[in-house]
Amino acid sequence: MRFQKILVPVGGVVLVAAAYRAYGWGGVAVAVGGLVMWLLLHFTRMMQVLKRAADRPVGYVGSAVMLNAKLRPGFTLLHVVAMTRALGELISVKDQQPELFRWTDGTQSFVTCEFVGGKLVKWELVRPEPDGGTP
Repeated sequence: MRFQKILVPVGGVVLVAAAYRAYGWGGVAVAVGGLVMWLLLHFTRMMQVLKRAADRPVGYVGSAVMLNAKLRPGFTLLHVVAMTRALGELISVKDQQPELFRWTDGTQSFVTCEFVGGKLVKWELVRPEPDGGTP
């Protein structure tokens, strides 16, 4: 199980409790205000990424080779969408793990990314075969 889904809310409760113990209700107000600001920052970042991605074709990336070079295991889907500035083309069955997304560039090279639980596990770059007619 992913501990981050448990630790973040528990950490927030501990922070509010510690603020109350140290500073009373004023401390609770400051702690809750800080938590709300943190949530709003993450929400704003997500909306900006999705707004940029809405202006591009689904599954398009400027350079699949550069995307392949920048990818690292553990990146979130939101991070990859922010790098490509486009939503990936869903290849796998909807709402089933692992999720497979593909980004293709103008030369028909593409990167297929596998996400498990929203985190990048592996990816593969596929480049088209060059024409054999070059002397």
